[in-house]
Amino acid sequence: MSIAELPYVEGELNYLKPMAKRPRYYAYETKPGEVRSNMTADPHVMHIHNMRPIVSELDLDRQGFALVEQKTAIKDFWDDDEVRRVYYPEAERFIAGLTNASRVFIFDHLQRRRVPGQKDRSAGGPRQPATRVHVDHTARSGPQRVRDLLPDEAEELLKGRVQVINLWRPIRGPLQDAPLAVCDARTVDPADLVPSDLVYRERVGETYSVTYNPAHQWYYVPEMQREEALLLKIADTKTDGRARFMPHTAFTDPTTPPDAFPRESIELRTLVFHPN
Repeated sequence: MSIAELPYVEGELNYLKPMAKRPRYYAYETKPGEVRSNMTADPHVMHIHNMRPIVSELDLDRQGFALVEQKTAIKDFWDDDEVRRVYYPEAERFIAGLTNASRVFIFDHLQRRRVPGQKDRSAGGPRQPATRVHVDHTARSGPQRVRDLLPDEAEELLKGRVQVINLWRPIRGPLQDAPLAVCDARTVDPADLVPSDLVYRERVGETYSVTYNPAHQWYYVPEMQREEALLLKIADTKTDGRARFMPHTAFTDPTTPPDAFPRESIELRTLVFHPN
């Protein structure tokens, strides 16, 4: 099925306005009056297509995302101990099976809850959905994650293929509020990806901000359920033409009912290893 045949909604996506300086964002609460970021949003209304009719055609190595069914034994996704004890091993086995990986290493997880009017990273509040088009890792910061997290094994592991893959799902469904939009990696020009500093108190990470390109093709999953998950290709060290960096963002769906429950979601961030 061609993209022209797919149903879609129109959503405003916040791209990066082109800038001369290197983009920067502080990933912590800054001092009063201190600017959190030097970036300016460049919003564009885009067609965001329903991916459900083409689920069988989606592939991590082609589009950079896939919709999968994954049942879980976890009872409470807000319980960090249960997430690590139950969900981590489930996800490791699941991702290894889907990708034929020799090893999957989950390095963290993050729950989000949309609270109307609350800024992200507000003191004591939950993390909000990310409303800026971005890619969490870059060609430089993906391998650096391996060196930071597995220093004794890193150089040997980096001789093979390394992917950064996120497993994203709603904590409760059907998800109608602030769904996740994902961009077909084949429609992204390397020039659209702008290395940007993500500044923590103890280190500086690097992400890609994304500038507008009318060629971008966007997708989402309407009414996503708790037993459904999105696999997101964040980075890949393979440079043979397969998807490597997949932009994504939350967006406001104009068809969301006014009484929809605010979005709750969880994402696992994983390093996925292959010997070659």
